[in-house]
Amino acid sequence: MNKQETLEILRKIQTGAISPEEALLKFCTEPFEDLGYAKLDHHRELRQGIPEVIYGAGKTPEQITGIVNAMRDKGQRLILITRLSDDVAEPLTKSLPLHYHQIARIGIIGEMPEPDGIGKIVVATGGTSDMPVAEEAALTAEALGNSVIRLYDVGVAGLHRLLSRLNDIMDAQAIIAIAGMEGALASVIGGLVDCPVIGVPTSVGYGASFNGLAALLTMLNSCACGVSVVNIDNGFGAGYLASMINHRYMR
Repeated sequence: MNKQETLEILRKIQTGAISPEEALLKFCTEPFEDLGYAKLDHHRELRQGIPEVIYGAGKTPEQITGIVNAMRDKGQRLILITRLSDDVAEPLTKSLPLHYHQIARIGIIGEMPEPDGIGKIVVATGGTSDMPVAEEAALTAEALGNSVIRLYDVGVAGLHRLLSRLNDIMDAQAIIAIAGMEGALASVIGGLVDCPVIGVPTSVGYGASFNGLAALLTMLNSCACGVSVVNIDNGFGAGYLASMINHRYMR
């Protein structure tokens, strides 16, 4: 149940179209649905403005299908499935109207919304190897109603590549800076712009990168103000946060 549907119920109470008891029943039966293996939070969109997202890793095709069908039965028009592996996505495409994005490991059911945010979100990566995390962030942001500009392979090893797109980064409402190795990209971008920068360390790198820990520590110790950091490889979390920033003053 989203905010619009809740307001509609309240208006029906006001006009006498339904009784308070009937409305109470609707509210009480909506909060979550117990499928046995999952408890779906149908009130999440009402509380947070964004419906529940399915984390696909570790779930069977049958479990995901059951969750998707329950969401669709409740009227959820767009369903996002993150961390979806090829072997699980393949059978799902036969039973569900699933659009699978292999690089991002994201499955999307439903039509992507028209952008309705304040401005644009820039997703920038240090290298091409960071693209899986970047695409997870970009597709998440787009699914949440944002216009996204992708700037890939603009890392500090060739800083002129980033500087050639200064207009894009300076015009952004929020920037997601994704990098492995030493993770310096977030600090560089943070020193150039006046909008929030979300750093995403990735597990890309050689031995002493410690599967992204080196990049994480670099981003956490950034000397540039306005840089926040999500967990290693957490493109979804960065896309979600950037969307909140890009919609913040519309409430």
